[in-house]
Amino acid sequence: MKFSLIVCTYNRPLPLLKLLNSVAEQSYYPDQILIIDGSEEMATQELIEKSNFQRLEYFKVSEDDRGLTRQRNLGIEKLDVSSNIICFLDDDIILSPDYFKELMGTYDRYQDAIGVGGYILDEVEWKISEFHIPLGFHEYTLDGWKRKLGSRNLLRKRLALLSDQPPGVMPSFSNGLSISFLPPSGKTYPVEYFMGGVASYRKELFNKIAFSEFFEGYGLYEDLDFCLRASEVGHLYVNTRARVHHYHEKGGRPNSFKYGKMVLRNGWYVWRVRFKNPSFSARWKWHATAMLLTFIRLCNVLNTTKKREALTESLGRIFGWWSIIWNKPKP
Repeated sequence: MKFSLIVCTYNRPLPLLKLLNSVAEQSYYPDQILIIDGSEEMATQELIEKSNFQRLEYFKVSEDDRGLTRQRNLGIEKLDVSSNIICFLDDDIILSPDYFKELMGTYDRYQDAIGVGGYILDEVEWKISEFHIPLGFHEYTLDGWKRKLGSRNLLRKRLALLSDQPPGVMPSFSNGLSISFLPPSGKTYPVEYFMGGVASYRKELFNKIAFSEFFEGYGLYEDLDFCLRASEVGHLYVNTRARVHHYHEKGGRPNSFKYGKMVLRNGWYVWRVRFKNPSFSARWKWHATAMLLTFIRLCNVLNTTKKREALTESLGRIFGWWSIIWNKPKP
């Protein structure tokens, strides 16, 4: 199968170079690499012009086309007609040498796969679970591996607000377990969603759906929305052998208030995309979880060094939450 790689970037020339260097070391090299650059400065373009990466095509977008959704849709328009698989990577990712080999192998093994996600290392510390030792209340286990829940999820568990579904599957009240709850077992797991920064899809999927233009700019949860709609077309999987490191570069992110607002508004939107008419219990749990997580973030004003960031994000969450009442997003 031929496959193309699309990387949408914004003001991150050095992280992008590190990503491209890891792509150059792949055992399977992309048949096409598209860099869709929304940067306001020229450093990224100058870096690409000095580089010598094979099969790379660079596109600088105008201000009107800036933002993850529009840049991805533009990249799809530039695809080679012979490509079968489209891979998307965030610009602050570093790949393990067999990343693309593992992804392509998953499509061979699972012919029903419409999309396959990669696996981010370093997110969580996993340990082999010893079955003769009882599992603690603060621990989570899957396939012979265990990890700590973390303070937020531990509190949600105590309040019966933790997801009752497997990782990568959205419960009726949203706020499901992330892909980081899949262990580094080397297995491939069926899911409803995965991380958009390490995603791939069959090209044919884009004849049926596209990235939603509801999400502008930074586009928080855009990938979750797309995956949930894609899972209605075909099956999604995560291959835990397709491994990457994610370095969470700060450049290109929105201010804390705007981010907090998006957490609530965009989170509500993708929930209602998946569950158009949730039960009263599911609605109550969604709002209870929103209240709990907002309260926890507000407490970070007292117990972290980034007090201003915690306060402004909390205010953004509160504003976004109340805005849902008088101006609901329309799925």
